[in-house]
Amino acid sequence: MDTFILWFTTGLEHITDLKGYDHILFVSLLVLTYPFGQWGKLLGLITAFTLGHCITLVLSSFNIVQPPQTLTELLIALSILSVAVYHLLNFKKESTAPLSVVFIITLIFGLVHGLGFSFLLKSMLGNEETIVLPLLYFNLGIEAGQVFIIVAVLIFSLILGFIFKWPFRYYKLILVILIGLMALKMSIERLIDLL
Repeated sequence: MDTFILWFTTGLEHITDLKGYDHILFVSLLVLTYPFGQWGKLLGLITAFTLGHCITLVLSSFNIVQPPQTLTELLIALSILSVAVYHLLNFKKESTAPLSVVFIITLIFGLVHGLGFSFLLKSMLGNEETIVLPLLYFNLGIEAGQVFIIVAVLIFSLILGFIFKWPFRYYKLILVILIGLMALKMSIERLIDLL
């Protein structure tokens, strides 16, 4: 039980840590992709992201995929920036991209974010012989944190939409611009680190 708690809380803390806010920003953008009434499409995006980061978390933990951390961190920032730009380009209209295309792109971005999760996990594992259970528990912690972020953003959206009567597209625009600016700053800083 102690092993479960250790790895579960590590995964939970990793995704909800405000110092590593890049994952929070990306999940928030996913939640803002569709209004609350289109929860089925939203569930599809979250599933794609989860599937993607689970795959690369496993591959990286078993040393099958090992990109440089600075490159991974840059790609994470660029994924956030590109989703923010996508939202801005589609502000006045519904997205014209088929859901399957959006799902595949989200899956690819999930693959990138999984690599980011793996650096902490691998550094903590050290020379442990069995990594299957720590990997599983860590991933469950990440998923629990992701659900927490999703619920928080949905509650915030419901408060703005139903209590304050703000139209979804306008508060979405404000949040997307703020997240996009943070992602642009992150991308520039990480590009400088890479060079």
